[in-house]
Amino acid sequence: MPHTPLRVVYAGTPSVAVPSLRALHADPAVDVVAVVTRPDAPQGRKRILTPSPVAQVASELGIETIAAARLDDDATARIAALEPDLGVIVAYGGLVREPLLSVPAHGWINLHFSLLPRWRGAAPVQRALMAGDTVTGAAVFQLVPALDAGDVFSELTYAPGADETAGEVLEHLAVTGADLLCGTVRDIASGTASAAPQTGEPTIAHKLSIDDGLLDFSLDADSVLARYRGVTPEPGAHTTIDGARFKIHSATRAEGVEPLSPGHLREHADGVLVGTSTDAIVLQQVQPAGKARMAADDWFRGQREGVVLGS
Repeated sequence: MPHTPLRVVYAGTPSVAVPSLRALHADPAVDVVAVVTRPDAPQGRKRILTPSPVAQVASELGIETIAAARLDDDATARIAALEPDLGVIVAYGGLVREPLLSVPAHGWINLHFSLLPRWRGAAPVQRALMAGDTVTGAAVFQLVPALDAGDVFSELTYAPGADETAGEVLEHLAVTGADLLCGTVRDIASGTASAAPQTGEPTIAHKLSIDDGLLDFSLDADSVLARYRGVTPEPGAHTTIDGARFKIHSATRAEGVEPLSPGHLREHADGVLVGTSTDAIVLQQVQPAGKARMAADDWFRGQREGVVLGS
């Protein structure tokens, strides 16, 4: 006789949580009985209230949605009434605490975008790139009261390309992680799942602020590019010109060019060179204060001689 599908409550909010929702919904071993997501939020210049990416897909798939800014008593009661076998969380944006943690028969599992215990917390991919990690990945683990500290069911590794930004790495891990997650859920459904305690020294991936995006060109090129990659697209890389914010949307390492003094600029075939304490970097797409995003060379042609980034 076929097994009854596992009744799953899925909690997620941003676009990186969409591939996992779609994969679980398509899996015959799973019945996604409800989606929990953050409430509609203002978007764009007109600040129009807009459902989260996960809420939009849940509506498309005909899945009941529970909009909750936090998993309080009301959300807990609504979830408990569904009698779920398992809770699954992917980038929901809030903590699951008791008594909700114990509501599903199999508890809650989390798809986290790092190789635990490295980079527990809110911004694992961003912090990994900022730290210069050459390998990252994803892990599915059992949720426990302590932050991202539960036993790990499964994981995958990924070596980002030299120019990959946090946004691009997250897009990749969202897709490959969805397959990893579904495999774990199937194992739980069949009773074959096993999890192992995390080993190694934990590091914490604190949430990013706008200040984390500030580039310091007095550092070496590796450090500057690591920070740029980690904060792109959010909260965004930037510097200053005469005290005004200057955003950097696209940059890469320069090859075969003479070094420049930190923050100093020069024309280049692929954009605009900017100096660091070691190699120069090529700026490709920039955005001056109060203006639209533009090609770096178009911006540079209109600048006064001697302009310096970080001034």
